[in-house]
Amino acid sequence: MKQEKPLYGGQAVVEGVMFAGKTHSVTAIRRTDGTIEYFSAPRRANPTLAAFKKIPFVRGIVAIIEASATGAKHLQFASERYDVAPGEEQTEAESSSNLTLILGAAAIGVLSFLFAKTVFTLIPALLAAAFKPLIPGKTGQILLEGAFKLALLLGYIYFISLTPLVKRVFQYHGAEHKVINAYEASWPLTVEHVQRASRLHYRCGSSFILFTVIVGLFLYLFVPTDPLWLRIVNRLALIPVVLGVSFEVLQFTNKWRDIPLLRWLGYPGLWLQRLTTKEPDDDQVEVAIASFQQLLRLEAEAEAKKAVQ
Repeated sequence: MKQEKPLYGGQAVVEGVMFAGKTHSVTAIRRTDGTIEYFSAPRRANPTLAAFKKIPFVRGIVAIIEASATGAKHLQFASERYDVAPGEEQTEAESSSNLTLILGAAAIGVLSFLFAKTVFTLIPALLAAAFKPLIPGKTGQILLEGAFKLALLLGYIYFISLTPLVKRVFQYHGAEHKVINAYEASWPLTVEHVQRASRLHYRCGSSFILFTVIVGLFLYLFVPTDPLWLRIVNRLALIPVVLGVSFEVLQFTNKWRDIPLLRWLGYPGLWLQRLTTKEPDDDQVEVAIASFQQLLRLEAEAEAKKAVQ
């Protein structure tokens, strides 16, 4: 019987990769001198959040908020260090003066996600409403809204991917997936073996974003589109519902991805990942492996410490 492995999440950052486990989150970045630097943070146990994570459709929203908060702290670290030559970092006093910014990164990450989701929800609704004289029917309006939302999403991803910085982040995103795929396949975590793994993964946040578009199409059928103010209110009110249902869909497609008849359910998300991931070079894969192995070490130490208490 295939042994069940722990589920690890990840995120690409500027010149590096972040991985998160049960007890820690770790980022490794490549410095300007070629060395690899780490940033790690313990994951504090919260009984209230743990309870919410057991509730279907609610657990997704909790997971998204938690991931946004965690990821923002690691993005802050990477963006402040990747292009600074070793030895030229801020002094301890200067770092302390920025403590508020660092601690506030989590809140900024959550607010940024909510703001982006709101914008990507409202703009398509307003654009579709502008075409109401040509397409007045409710179903047609909802399909048009979904088309605008998909076009906005794909266009945004494509154009930002043209910038050199984002292209490298997408390469690290590919490296992150390769490491997770190699680990889940029980392959040795070497550059050679990891490079052979796919850069696509069923449990990716890119797939989740696409699922929110698809799920929204179905949910909007059950609420009115007229008048426009009510349509806007419904779209905003349904954001938590769309997020919660989309998370469950993502988990479902990942759980059943080895069943041929159900594997195709995750294909739309994998197709989107062809935009949000790029093939990494060996140096980038090395950074991703280093980050993941550091996380495994910290997780093992935490488990050993817990066992002797």
